[in-house]
Amino acid sequence: MLQQTRVETVIPYYVNWITNFPTLSSLANSNEQKVLRVWEGLGYYSRARNIFRSAGILTVKLHGQFPQNVQDLIKLPGIGRSTAGAIASISFGKNEPILDGNVKRVIARLFNYRKAVNSSGAEKELWKIVRSIMPKKEVGAFNQGLMEIGQILCLPNNPVCKKCPLNIDCFAYMNGTQNIIPVRQKKDSIPHLVVVAAVIQSKGKTLISQRPPKKLMAGMWEFPGGKVEIGERLEQALVREIREELNVTVQVGQNIGVYEHAYTHFSVSVHAFYCKKLSGKLKALDQQAYKWVELEEFENYPMGKVDRLIANEVFHRAQ
Repeated sequence: MLQQTRVETVIPYYVNWITNFPTLSSLANSNEQKVLRVWEGLGYYSRARNIFRSAGILTVKLHGQFPQNVQDLIKLPGIGRSTAGAIASISFGKNEPILDGNVKRVIARLFNYRKAVNSSGAEKELWKIVRSIMPKKEVGAFNQGLMEIGQILCLPNNPVCKKCPLNIDCFAYMNGTQNIIPVRQKKDSIPHLVVVAAVIQSKGKTLISQRPPKKLMAGMWEFPGGKVEIGERLEQALVREIREELNVTVQVGQNIGVYEHAYTHFSVSVHAFYCKKLSGKLKALDQQAYKWVELEEFENYPMGKVDRLIANEVFHRAQ
């Protein structure tokens, strides 16, 4: 959960997760839909799917025995080198370094590292540096200390250097470069997409569809729709998308609202509309599945942030 998410955000999700899945076997014996629903709101949903897959591997193939070394840990879905180092050092007392985002920032400032930390070759060099300063024992405490300093003091912007216990050894602080290090290569601006979504209702039920495997937010449920192409009107795009995804023609009705959201590599403006099915037989052409559900059932299906906002709006309007 702490991959790409701050501690203060994670805590309530972690408590809820442990409540729902108190043991490894309870997680392994659950199902992906429940796992995604409990995870909902944390984003990066591949993490949840990887945890679920790992629980199955640990339970069935490894008989509940968690690997203790980095080489075996990184074989589990979703566990990379740094996460493996954290587990091995903190849980099993192994002498393994870590290099998550916080630690990378601390190390770059300590050594006044001037290369872009997201450039080719930089990570390999930073791994060598952090291993070179690693103590011979209590590495787990050392790793946690580096992470804590990065989270609380060595902040991305305006680091609290005067309170940092490492400032006497920090070359960036000595040189006054703490606000420009770590250096990063500039990324291209992310594209913005205009998207349409259909709330199709019939006989008191609403149609939702499940995103296909191996695509963004795989397995999550949504109100069907998609990207508006150049030259298309919103309503025209929605009719086309529903036909391509579900094999039916719809009549676009009242606008429900516009919902803004930013993902890692793009941002969206989602225009949601009430729609009425006119013709055609429903088929999941570009979706994994579809269901007609009662409004009260929305909460049973894992959804992304925008679709949850739409679901809540539709539910409240019906009350």
